[in-house]
Amino acid sequence: MTKTKKTLAAAALALAAVARASAAPASDFHGAVPEHTHYRVIFHVDTDAPGVFKKTLNNMRNAFDDPRLKGRVEVELIANSKGYKIYEKGNGLEDELKALAARGAILAQCSNTLRELKVDPATLYPFIHLVPSSMGELIIRQGDGWAYIHPSA
Repeated sequence: MTKTKKTLAAAALALAAVARASAAPASDFHGAVPEHTHYRVIFHVDTDAPGVFKKTLNNMRNAFDDPRLKGRVEVELIANSKGYKIYEKGNGLEDELKALAARGAILAQCSNTLRELKVDPATLYPFIHLVPSSMGELIIRQGDGWAYIHPSA
């Protein structure tokens, strides 16, 4: 296929997508339609604000519960900086975290944070996974196509 034909074919596909998207009135919109069989998202917590913890865990549950994503979503939570406290024993979040892990959520903690803040890993729930660095985890996950969500208060 010549370069001109490839360009024309690409333009035709783009026009068809625009026509399809604009064919239905906005009142008929009921959310994005999933076009992939699998989705991946990493949530990032770097603060010890209880409101952020609550929002993050709610967002993770919502991702698992969205009927469009049922059985198609992989979820990870990475904590660093003061966010390590989301995994700290006795914080009242153990049951919620265990429930998310039971649904397949990966719960990861930055080892650099623990070392820099002099936090004993034994003070964290035993089902938390340690990774070398949160930045490395985020870079790798985003490079692999994972969506990134950083809830704030």
